[in-house]
Formats: sequence, C-alpha cells, structure tokens
Amino acid sequence: MPAITLAIDTAAPRLQLGLLLADGTSDFIVDDIAKGHAEILFARLDTLLSRNNVSNADIERIAVTTGPGSFTGLRIGLSAARGLGVARKIPVLGIPSLQALSLTVASGPVVIFLDARRDEAYFQTFSAPGVPKTAARLLPLEEARAAISHEATLVDSPFIDIVAMARFAAEQDVADYPPHASYVRDADAKPQNASRIPRRV
Repeated sequence: MPAITLAIDTAAPRLQLGLLLADGTSDFIVDDIAKGHAEILFARLDTLLSRNNVSNADIERIAVTTGPGSFTGLRIGLSAARGLGVARKIPVLGIPSLQALSLTVASGPVVIFLDARRDEAYFQTFSAPGVPKTAARLLPLEEARAAISHEATLVDSPFIDIVAMARFAAEQDVADYPPHASYVRDADAKPQNASRIPRRV
C-alpha cells in the first residue's frame, strides 16, 4: 500500500499538484501560470484534497521539484513543501526536475534536453526513467544537441507528469532526496570583492 503522497511542481510556468492515494489511485490539478503560484497554491491544494476526501492530516509524505527552473517558482514550491512537512512532521523529498522529467517516459533510456537560453541547454541522460546515468549539466546548445543519443527517448518539454512523480516519490528513500534547490547554472550575482570593507584582524 503506497504512502499518501502529495507532489508539487512550480519549476516551470505551471502549477502542478498531484495526489497519490493509499489505494493506488491518483488525482491532479494543473494550472498554466507563469507567475502567481503562491497566490493560488493552497487554494488549489484544498480543492484537490477535498474532492478526494483527504485532509492535510492524511498526507504521509510530500515531494517537490528542486530545479533547474524558475528561481521564484522553485522557492515557492520548496517553501510550501517544507512548511507543510514541518507542520505535519512528515518527510519532504526534493526531486530534481530533470529526473522528474525522465518519468514522463514509460521505459528505456532517456535523454533530457531543455533550452536554458543564452545558447545553452540543460542536459542529462538516464539509463531508465528515474535512474540517472550522468549528472545534470549546463552545456552549450550545439554541444548538447550533438550529445543526444538516438537510442534513447528524447524529452525536450519542461512539463513533468506530476502523478508519475508522486508515484516515484512514494517509493524512494527520503535520505536520498533532500529538498534543496538545484539550479545547475551558477547564480548570476557575483560577490563584489573590490568594494568590500577590509575586515579588521
């Protein structure tokens, strides 16, 4: 019997909530929205739970995408998941977004290729859905294109299958999936060392 699992994804320009129930059935809500996730997330969650006769007290674990993705969106999803986890004293799993995307494929090797702008791409290969073969990387666009294997299923959409992620997270060891943001690309902001005031010794 699977744990009742709530999955949250705010990494892409969408709000996705998925619910896996103890009997193995599932439900989900998807809103195409580039901004404003925070304003509607908990209202949508209430709708999802109530129509399945589930309360917050019934949720046994939470999964949330950790990126790469929208900086603001990721923070909203992670904050919501962690807050619910602390309030309920239940485990929260952070599922890397590229790994979550690999779950949209039924079987076999998978290649994730996402346009990251600036002539770059997020790239990762999987020996099977959810099973990383290489680490997530940020590559020049043409280098990433050249690395695509024709023996693997290509995924180039940023939209995950939220129910597949919930099912995956229900079976994973919590210790393997800490709920921390994974941006892959380095932060744009750099320390302004030249303008720092020297520290007195």
